[in-house]
Amino acid sequence: MPRNVAQKLIADHLVEGGADPGAEIGLRVDQTLTQDATGTMVMLELEAMGLDRIRTELSVQYVDHNLLQTDWKNPDDHLFLESAAQRFGLWFSKAGNGVSHPVHQAHFGRPGGLLIGSDSHTCAAGALGMLAIGVGGLEIAMAMAGQPLYVSMPEIWGVELTGRMPDWVSAKDVVLEMLRRHGVTGGVGRIIEYRGEGLAQLTAMDRHVIANMGAELGATATVFPADDAARSYLESVGRAAEFTRIEADEGASYDLTEHIDLDALEPLIARPSSPGNVVPVASVAGEEVSQVVVGSSANPGLRDFAVVAEILEDRQVAPGVSLDINPTSREVLADLITGGWLTSLVAAGARIHQSGCMGCIGMGQAPATGRNSLRTMPRNFPGRSGTEEDSVWLCSPETAAAAALTGVITDPRTLEDSHGMTCPRPAMPVFYSTVPDMLQPPLPPEEAAQVELVKGPNISTLPEFTPIEDALRVPALLVMGDDVSTDEIMPAGSRVLPFRSNIPKIAEFSFTRIDESYPHRAQEAEAGHVVIAGKNYGQGSSREHAVIAPRHLGLRAVIATSFARIHWQNLANFGILALEFDDPADHDGIEVGAEVVLEGIHEALRAGDRLTATIGDREVVLRHRLSPRQVDMVLAGGRIPLAAQEI
Repeated sequence: MPRNVAQKLIADHLVEGGADPGAEIGLRVDQTLTQDATGTMVMLELEAMGLDRIRTELSVQYVDHNLLQTDWKNPDDHLFLESAAQRFGLWFSKAGNGVSHPVHQAHFGRPGGLLIGSDSHTCAAGALGMLAIGVGGLEIAMAMAGQPLYVSMPEIWGVELTGRMPDWVSAKDVVLEMLRRHGVTGGVGRIIEYRGEGLAQLTAMDRHVIANMGAELGATATVFPADDAARSYLESVGRAAEFTRIEADEGASYDLTEHIDLDALEPLIARPSSPGNVVPVASVAGEEVSQVVVGSSANPGLRDFAVVAEILEDRQVAPGVSLDINPTSREVLADLITGGWLTSLVAAGARIHQSGCMGCIGMGQAPATGRNSLRTMPRNFPGRSGTEEDSVWLCSPETAAAAALTGVITDPRTLEDSHGMTCPRPAMPVFYSTVPDMLQPPLPPEEAAQVELVKGPNISTLPEFTPIEDALRVPALLVMGDDVSTDEIMPAGSRVLPFRSNIPKIAEFSFTRIDESYPHRAQEAEAGHVVIAGKNYGQGSSREHAVIAPRHLGLRAVIATSFARIHWQNLANFGILALEFDDPADHDGIEVGAEVVLEGIHEALRAGDRLTATIGDREVVLRHRLSPRQVDMVLAGGRIPLAAQEI
């Protein structure tokens, strides 16, 4: 039977389960990716499990998020991560080397592999014909220990691209068009596979842009074929031998299909404060702008910076606008210097920052209160930038540069008349720069066994994960609406993330963007508590702190209309019961403080997928989507209590 690319990748790694959409399957993992905001927990989990050495083909620990060194906490954690990489047999990417996703694609990405990462944008590696999935940190730790990755078998969504992109339109506009059509839940339970003759217009780095923001659609993964574009890219980074052609068979079918005519695309922009709030740039033209930030894993390629440089060449950034440039790697920075583009950016008034995630995760570059910030980034959830009342818009490099030049949101197509420009098409080098010395290879096993983990005073041990009770009679401390993000559950940014390895301290920030009193009220509820939410609860980052910290404060269950995939898995991993309203209307009218009563939990979870609860004065039917394996985890208190025995 003819197979599409996603089916081939799944079949090559399937070790448990079948291919029916929705059923749990187990997949063999080839590579893992961790970054410093999530990797500290992974390394503590490896230590807790007593692992001697990783059992994957290749694992890499990156330092790209917490780069600001305003005190000792971040540099202490960097030393811990370096020592853990040496101890357990990982590659280590030093601070300032670059954002994990483009660096991993350049040095380790290979067609046909399965990569998982404790970062939701790991899906970017699908640009090279990999099956790349963002997961929680504990999933990474278990994969390093040789365990399969368990996911629900997704539907395969075939998106056909035809035509050619017009001038001033680029890859970011393709994925923004998908978000315009389908919002932040359109990809839930699906792998998006791009196909069609329009693929010829997209380089591997263009595909990286599109695959990266599959996370914003809620997709399990995004895949592209490993075709001539992948081959050309691997040649340009000196790894031509890694290329394997992987394309859909003629006549391959898909569970559902979509068509995008590239000829019909126009510049698009996501308004505050959701990646799904997409409109044409022309419809909001004229809005004043005070900041433009270019960089992040959503637009990480040399071309994305060079376009901005060529638009601004021999021109100045508009008065009152801060243009911030985050080169995504030292290699991109080296090529910007060689190509003369960095000179153009500096001369235009740009501020050049170090290579890393920076403003994307709220590590610096916070915008002014009440002022618009245009960013080539993947997310604009409320407060994520570091400014509580922020106004962040997401756009392409072309649109970002046009705003930097004019001081207002500007359709870049109008620059042809207003500034006499032609659409820039920067010529890329035949071979990209490589800076391999910033990547430290694993130590030999005999040396690794002698390494002691370096733990600064900010690194705590993991909390104890006790089994869930058979009966709960607890208050609902929060009642929330739809699309609550992990940035609202557990804020990021320079004030919070330095405590990522100190669970008692970081727990003090739990849900404070929603209700500042939550941590105190949670500690007072000695028997535990639940929280109530609407649709798509837990969208966004994969950070498992958004589960572990509330669990530390006594969270026993979350009752929601629906869940985002990674957060739902994280809840099960740490023994928190994720329940959904059988009737979504039952969410309405619940008040903060309502008593939630669940009885006979253990038997109900094992017997089926329905439970009955009393919430306030109402009896409601709830359901769960846990597999038998996940039920065992929740009843035991999470995956860690079982991990040592499994290993």
